[in-house]
Amino acid sequence: MNKAAFYDLDGTLLSCNLVTMHAYYARNDRSLIKSAYQLTKVLLSVPLLFGLDLYSRSLFNIFSFRAYRGMHRDRLIGLADDLFEVTLKPSIFPQAQALIHTTSELGYRNVLVTGTLDFTIRPIALHFGIEEVICNRLEFKDHVATGQVLAPLLAENEKARSIREYAVREGIDLAQSCAFSDSSADVPMLSSVGFPVATNPTRRLRRIALEKNWPILELRESSSTLPPFLKAAKAH
Repeated sequence: MNKAAFYDLDGTLLSCNLVTMHAYYARNDRSLIKSAYQLTKVLLSVPLLFGLDLYSRSLFNIFSFRAYRGMHRDRLIGLADDLFEVTLKPSIFPQAQALIHTTSELGYRNVLVTGTLDFTIRPIALHFGIEEVICNRLEFKDHVATGQVLAPLLAENEKARSIREYAVREGIDLAQSCAFSDSSADVPMLSSVGFPVATNPTRRLRRIALEKNWPILELRESSSTLPPFLKAAKAH
């Protein structure tokens, strides 16, 4: 069977998060901000989004994705390209590309698994050379966003379920696969593979990783040590 490397995105491969992405779209699209009053509402919502993101990624997604209602697909794709060049690309961690290259070189199928929306992910995946993406998909009617996400809503436990479903469909051996994430919300995702790696971990995930004897990887540093299982594979 094949093996895969499953990568979370924000906080894992880049420092930018979903709140920052949402704020970028809000600031740069006039159809989303039709008045000074609405602009104020969007800006005031940013602290709320941070709070929701810390409390529940599912609630955060439901709340934030409603803001895209009424936006045209082509406009969102254009903004996503700008967002990548201006904000996301500079926020990629120094060792992220090298890690992705290593897992690819060792025969893993690289897969992005993220609650980020599909049009935002496209330029990021192209940059990393990742063809497989499991992500949230915004619903469109006549090329206009409804503000709803197509089921399933990808967050928390749903990420692990989607990985298992993907593995069955694609013939992936999860026991021989690896996963990378920074967040304790992704413990189910990390636990679904044979080789979980706490990557740039939050304090809570670091504690969990130490308890479970999971390797800890810091991509934020200019140089980083590969997890033991990758280091051993490279040695052969």
